[in-house]
Amino acid sequence: MATKFVLVGSGLAGGLLAAYLGRRGHEVELYERRADPRAGNFVGGRSINLALSTRGIHALEQLGIAEEVLQHAIPMPGRMIHDKSGELHFSPYDRDPRKHINSIGRAALNTTVIEAALRYPNVSVHFNHRCTEVDLDSATARFESSQPLNPSTSQRVAARGDAIIGVDGAFSVVRQSMQRQLPQFQYDESYLAHGYKELTIPPAPDGSWRMEKNALHIWPRKSFMMIALPNPDGSFTCTLFWEFKGPRSFETATTDVAVRRFFEEEFADAVPLMPTLVEDFRENPTGSLVTIRCAPWFYKDKLALVGDAAHAVVPFYGQGMNAAFEDCVVLDECLAAFPNNRESAFAEYFQRRKENADALADLAVANFIEMRDKTASKTFRAKKKLDHWLEAALPGIYLPLYTMVTFTRMPYSEAARRARVQDAIVYSVLSILFLLLALFAARLI
Repeated sequence: MATKFVLVGSGLAGGLLAAYLGRRGHEVELYERRADPRAGNFVGGRSINLALSTRGIHALEQLGIAEEVLQHAIPMPGRMIHDKSGELHFSPYDRDPRKHINSIGRAALNTTVIEAALRYPNVSVHFNHRCTEVDLDSATARFESSQPLNPSTSQRVAARGDAIIGVDGAFSVVRQSMQRQLPQFQYDESYLAHGYKELTIPPAPDGSWRMEKNALHIWPRKSFMMIALPNPDGSFTCTLFWEFKGPRSFETATTDVAVRRFFEEEFADAVPLMPTLVEDFRENPTGSLVTIRCAPWFYKDKLALVGDAAHAVVPFYGQGMNAAFEDCVVLDECLAAFPNNRESAFAEYFQRRKENADALADLAVANFIEMRDKTASKTFRAKKKLDHWLEAALPGIYLPLYTMVTFTRMPYSEAARRARVQDAIVYSVLSILFLLLALFAARLI
């Protein structure tokens, strides 16, 4: 029997989930507080670029839209490390050069998933509707609706369904309603001491890229870093991750002179490529980096949370969107497995995803330390080469952690456990080898 779902949030996961539910024949009403991105209303300044990899591509493939999405993507088979001296080091993500992540703009992908959902006549999308609260027991969401050309005028709208799905991001109103109405609801949020700011490297006059196109560029500087991802128009979207407070931080970069001095000292090779550096730094907002864990992700058969609303993670593994897309796949599978028991479907979805979301949250924070502190070191690059050698020598037995997370659909928690076991074995073997070499050398002496 068809169910009426009210989805709150038509971002990436919201649009994709609407398409999955629409394909199943359910009635779907999708509400979004922002304007329609298809009308060119996307506002930059916050996390425009995304890294699409195996899990996300699989989710798109199930709807037949992966090829369409990847037409707008730029493959990145590795990291280009920028030393402080300006020297470059390319570090491939995998021993197989055909394996790569894909740089893609948020607006283009958002448009594609919304259009995929609207191919189904049982799906409708309502923009400029800001959710104000959700009543759990009646599965009713309340919105303030505004007109795009006259946002000062608004009216209140109520949408009632058989179930509500909160796909409304890290600061989800749907989840906040659960926090208020469910005394046993567990919630935890933790912020990094770092914030982020988006910057731009424009294309060259002939429209070409000013740096290597097929790479994720990283300027690792121990306690902070900058990254850059390529765009189809020849530009790069850069993101500075820097402490909020401290002797050198966002707090102290209060003048144009201080900003330019900092960049010339730390990212000298990038400064000539960034003609609007000071303006971008001044005008673009400084974002926070939050990890959110909560439980449960559902209430009876009335409500469920998907994506960042359930498990926001920091962006350093490039898996936030991919994990949200994987949520959509799993929720779709669970609803199909329990067609007459939505509560069981929601419970199974939560059971399958919670441990993996928590594992990804830990992996993402750890990868921030790796990217900013370790990628510039020769020891780190040697370890990556050892990983690739072991993968080639032990096919199907040894897989580097990054490969498991990015290029397979292995559950995140299983990948983390397997990597810990592999590392323990490798380091134990290396320790024994070094000990034997030392004993052998001592006998020669």
